[in-house]
Amino acid sequence: MFLIAGLGNPGRKYDRTKHNMGFDTITELVDRWNIPQGGTDMKAMYGKGLIGGQKVMLIKPLTYMNLSGESIAAYVNYYKVDPESELLVIYDDISLDPGQLRIRKKGSAGGHNGMKNIIQHLGTDKFARIRVGIGDKPAGWDLADYVLAPFSKADRELVDAGIGRAADAAEMIVAGEIDRAMNTFNQKI
Repeated sequence: MFLIAGLGNPGRKYDRTKHNMGFDTITELVDRWNIPQGGTDMKAMYGKGLIGGQKVMLIKPLTYMNLSGESIAAYVNYYKVDPESELLVIYDDISLDPGQLRIRKKGSAGGHNGMKNIIQHLGTDKFARIRVGIGDKPAGWDLADYVLAPFSKADRELVDAGIGRAADAAEMIVAGEIDRAMNTFNQKI
């Protein structure tokens, strides 16, 4: 089974904000593949289904971004998921232009508190990730205020296209084609 975790913050006030790129990509995958909602367990909303014939579990941690590792580690441990070959984490990145993707097989948290918490709870940084660009904060903005704000209309269009590409990339990764996904989607758009 492949575990795909999209990072974000629960609650209506955070819907479609910059910090919820992971949640938005999970929603895209749920819609594409008609993944039934399973409910909530281990501090996450989850759904089980198939993507391209591969069993998957899609989760949205409900712990808020900075504690995402609590929920993801619980799923990894309970379902005996190998992080290196069966885990994909999708999240936002301010260092990428809106809608731009960056896919990696492993790596540091890069200053992202949600990723720091996941790495801490798993005890490894060797797991696949898709970063969806949200653009850098304007000068004078507080980072927390920026990532919790909605997008401008122009940026929303770019990000929505990026979410579609992130879902495409996730499908390739689940099919065992992470190198192809990196070659296809790590290109500057």
